[in-house]
Amino acid sequence: MTYQVAAATHRGRKRPSNEDAFGFSVEHGVYVVCDGMGGAAAGEIASSLAVDEAMRLMTERDGQPMREAAEQAVCAANLAIYTRAQRSSKLSGMGTTLVSLVVEGSQAWILNVGDSRCYRLHEDKLEQITLDHSLVEEQVRLGRLTSEEAARSPLRNVITRALGTQPHVTTDVFEMETAPGDLFLLCSDGLTRELSDEQLARMLSESESLDQLCEALVAAANESGGRDNITCIAVRVTA
Repeated sequence: MTYQVAAATHRGRKRPSNEDAFGFSVEHGVYVVCDGMGGAAAGEIASSLAVDEAMRLMTERDGQPMREAAEQAVCAANLAIYTRAQRSSKLSGMGTTLVSLVVEGSQAWILNVGDSRCYRLHEDKLEQITLDHSLVEEQVRLGRLTSEEAARSPLRNVITRALGTQPHVTTDVFEMETAPGDLFLLCSDGLTRELSDEQLARMLSESESLDQLCEALVAAANESGGRDNITCIAVRVTA
């Protein structure tokens, strides 16, 4: 299997700065998106720290099994952010989401903490692989809120799990086989809050150029309001 990638990020139309961060290495099969949170520049620091630490450890694994290296990298990123925040009152409480795709041959692992998402378009069907660690989405899964009520809720920005806010974090891990033609989308919630799954499915299905796809996704999110930072990585599986 070989993989093609493109990415785009934008601060959106409402935010003064971009607290999202991303990184990828096609050579090592590692793709990461983070969405930072915290006052002043703390969100930018948290997301950048997470991407840098996760990328470093996942690309320098020295023969370690990919899943094991990826899970350890997320834990190390969490601890790096938490430790940094403990040293400065200005950074207290900073954190970040993380969603990562790691691949080795036809094997893929998706890791996530928070509400940044991974989707897969497989045989023209869009599947949300990750589960949001957010207050309203957990209420939806329990049947206490509808998706429509969750979208309108004033608590929709509250996440229940993040990197850096505690010394330890639990990471969700999803494992699957990839197939030629699969298209993965990693994104921050600045994209998914503005575009429905139906819109995402249509845009991904119609895409030919990954670069154009990422730019089109960002543009569409901005046209729909652009109320948050917007980041996406598109990864296509080829034979």
